Amino acid sequence: MGTRRYAMDRGWPFLAAAYAFVIAMCGTTLPTPLYELYQRRWGFSSFTVTVIFAVYALGVIVALLLFGHVSDFVGRRPVLLAALALSAASAVCFLYADGLPLLFTGRTLSGLSAGLVTGTATVAVIELAPARWRGAATLVATVANLGGLGLGPLLTGVLAQYAPTPLRLVFLVDLALVAVAAAGVLAVPETVRATSRPPLRPQRLRVPREMRSTFVAAAMAGFAGFATLGLFTSVTPIFLREVEGERNLAVAGAVVFSVFAMSIAGQLLARRLGERRSLPGGCAVLVAGMAAIAGSLAAASLPLLVVGAVVAGAGQGLSFHAAVAVVTRRSPADRRAEVTSALFVLMYLAISIPVIGVGALSVAVGPRSAGLIFTGCVALLAAATLLRLLRPAAGASRTR
Repeated sequence: MGTRRYAMDRGWPFLAAAYAFVIAMCGTTLPTPLYELYQRRWGFSSFTVTVIFAVYALGVIVALLLFGHVSDFVGRRPVLLAALALSAASAVCFLYADGLPLLFTGRTLSGLSAGLVTGTATVAVIELAPARWRGAATLVATVANLGGLGLGPLLTGVLAQYAPTPLRLVFLVDLALVAVAAAGVLAVPETVRATSRPPLRPQRLRVPREMRSTFVAAAMAGFAGFATLGLFTSVTPIFLREVEGERNLAVAGAVVFSVFAMSIAGQLLARRLGERRSLPGGCAVLVAGMAAIAGSLAAASLPLLVVGAVVAGAGQGLSFHAAVAVVTRRSPADRRAEVTSALFVLMYLAISIPVIGVGALSVAVGPRSAGLIFTGCVALLAAATLLRLLRPAAGASRTR
């Protein structure tokens, strides 16, 4: 125990867990700029792109429901290693993809990897934080999550545009990064004493009664933000090509990256503002971002789309950090991974369901109209969440 505590105080296990989190999440968004190339090669529709993406989200949800609480029983390290193994298997599928079956298989494995790692790595990073990082541990976990998601499209976009073998090289690089992450996880100390075999049955989305009101507010804010992330990580390259007339894959990757980069900036700001102001503030900023994105689609303006991505990303970061912080802080210690997983199930539903809708609408009414309908719905949800968050404060003010 003394040796383990000494290692954790030195900080390297904390950094190793955060790095593994980044690499696992990076692998989930690597294909984003490549969908246009896959479309050209195999001739499938934009709707098929959204179905491929939704298969990933389905894998995440299945993993969260079946295995979201497993690390509370068997420990954090085995679950993190399993997630990295699935990530590597996904990269191999894309490396040798010769049609839709391997694309679907790769995305399913990627979703299972993300579902395993999301709740487990969030809690592991917090538990492994040395004393000097304890106050910033939640921020590091959420930055690792969103930072990894943002790095994937940027890395792929640059390599696919300017390096040889655009459909293969990035997955070879990913396999090397995953190997380093797995070596780091093998060396970190375990933070959970294995107790019993976990029940492998679908996990009910149970939230302790005393924190349900808090959980609902956090989930509503997170839903609106993650729906926006789903749009940018699935069909934004299609919008860029068909609405904005932009075909550079590096640009597509950079636009997606800008959403996640600003999400991290929003999280940094949320740490200063506190949960009470970050949740409603994030919703308000998200509404403004949706307005800019809608304007870019209406006017076919790439600069306005970038502005919308930046603003929406900042709003998502504000609300996401506050949501994760309040849920992890108020969850009972023995149910922390379970409650965190429940939150992420709802967020990944937000990624999958609206994106499928956008894909179907794109076939029916075109990508421009589909994007306008999507931005309007997300703006309405964010505005409704903002009103819900402000109502109790108004009531408290009248009482005082």
